[in-house]
Amino acid sequence: MGRDGVSRRRFVAAASTAATATGALTVAGCLGRGQEAGTVVMTGDTDFQDIMRGEGDGPSVQQALWDAGLDEDITVEVRASVDDSAQRMQQYQSALQAGRSPPDVFMMDSGWTIPFILREQTTSLTDELPDDVLERVEDEYLEAALETARHPETDELHAVPLFPDFGTMLYRKDLLEEAGHDGDAWEEEPPSWQTFAEATADAVEESGVDFGFTTQAAAYEGLACCTFTEVMSTWGGGYFGGTDDLFEAGDRPITVDEEPVLDAIRMMRAFVHGQDDPHAMEGYPEISPSTIVQWTEEESLGPFQGGDAVAHRNWPFAIAETGAEDAFGEDLGVTTMPYAVSEEDAEHDGVGGTAAGLGGWHLTLNPNTDQAEEALQVIEAFTHDEVMLTIFELQGFLPPIIDLVEEADPDEVGPVARYTDQIRAAGENAVPRPVTDVWPEQSALIFQEVHAAYRGAKSPEVAMDDLNERLEQSEADVEGTNGD
Repeated sequence: MGRDGVSRRRFVAAASTAATATGALTVAGCLGRGQEAGTVVMTGDTDFQDIMRGEGDGPSVQQALWDAGLDEDITVEVRASVDDSAQRMQQYQSALQAGRSPPDVFMMDSGWTIPFILREQTTSLTDELPDDVLERVEDEYLEAALETARHPETDELHAVPLFPDFGTMLYRKDLLEEAGHDGDAWEEEPPSWQTFAEATADAVEESGVDFGFTTQAAAYEGLACCTFTEVMSTWGGGYFGGTDDLFEAGDRPITVDEEPVLDAIRMMRAFVHGQDDPHAMEGYPEISPSTIVQWTEEESLGPFQGGDAVAHRNWPFAIAETGAEDAFGEDLGVTTMPYAVSEEDAEHDGVGGTAAGLGGWHLTLNPNTDQAEEALQVIEAFTHDEVMLTIFELQGFLPPIIDLVEEADPDEVGPVARYTDQIRAAGENAVPRPVTDVWPEQSALIFQEVHAAYRGAKSPEVAMDDLNERLEQSEADVEGTNGD
């Protein structure tokens, strides 16, 4: 695939404390460093830095940008930031508060772009990009990604999605088939959670592998934004009702103590603790190790990649890690998340049915830049198909126009090419996190309480009652200051 898997895992997982500390010192210097004439500086990570330059005479993002019409006098320099998303957010905020430039373009996590928009630390691209470019972005880009790139009050576009990421369910078709289940059926239609759990338990019993289902359930952002959001949504629940109230805090319903949310936790309690747990969902087998409450992306992938698990939730990078011919090959199945409540039967709009947590990164224009014209040319060039396909083929980052997944060279994108239908389905069912200016605070409240419930330190009811009270206070504080 032309990419390093370990490097990709560093991108989606939290960096170690030592790496974060070292990176913080490095970035603090590089964000304030000057630049050569004709150079547009953008932030990124080492993976993106590598593909911007390319190797020798091989393909590169820089060449793709020129081919897309970027003035050949303009060169893009990627200055690598730390891998940890929260640390990167803090560094960007410090740079913007200090009025620094370069960088001219920020590569921002879709999970925290809106707070920068609300603090007026971005530039409205609606006022700056050509009308035809704006129309194409609005019409063809993934809507769930665009929702995290717009100003929540004015709907003006303040960021251009660079690449999205979606939660997917990976599983061993061969192990399911040996246990008497149809391993291909899930690729066409995700199963119910009940069917998934029972089939996974059967496969564990038949094959003797150590684990049934592995996922990420540590007390970190990924639990609040993504893995619990997925499980909760597939039960018909939400933090703030449906998806209509995600991006404006202060006057929205808080629904974490409703039955669909409690049922999602009860199911996970059954998966982890079995039917001996008085708070487990009745009828669901024990299929997950208790250690999932310590796992983020990389740790949770290990058992599945090593052949010790039947099913595994992760981002699409894991498909490349496990779907190669020297790994599971075509025995790897991929589907979207199982579900318990259909969209039609869910009480709130936008939840129920299958769901995928939404990740990914956007491009924003630094309002302090002295090279706005050149930087806008760069952002515009990133909206061209050829550039998106080059990024996908070189590094595996999905294009924000999902239809392009099917146009990529299968030899370049590797195993992912076999699962374009499933990736498209994940994109169509992507659920953004409820990002507002108070999301960092609320996210911590959520993952602490959900984690306590998963571990068994609190009952589902007590944990969600406590969370409800804490979120009510957070929302009241926002409403009291008339902010978002």
